Amino acid sequence: MEFKNAVVKKRANIYHGGQVTSRSIVTAEGEMKTLGVMLPGVYRFNTEAPEVMDLIQGRCRVKLADSGEWREYSAGESFSIPGHSHFEIEVTELIDYVCHFA
Repeated sequence: MEFKNAVVKKRANIYHGGQVTSRSIVTAEGEMKTLGVMLPGVYRFNTEAPEVMDLIQGRCRVKLADSGEWREYSAGESFSIPGHSHFEIEVTELIDYVCHFA
């Protein structure tokens, strides 16, 4: 996957004591995305806009705010998170990801 003519923000997004990091980009079409890495652990994130997470590498389990159950995902799969919500993610194997914002 490539993003041609994208603008990369220099400042890193750092969460959970450095266990999760990403860089924000804006594509030539004006789409906002983050490219990041999550180390093994359990994390909670709040969302403002709807998000789609594409897993490039790794494995995790995800529990959305409106769900009582965990779902497993691995490299090559994606999951969606509604806006104005939250999700928990248990990273079992280092994740390389792309997050797309609506």
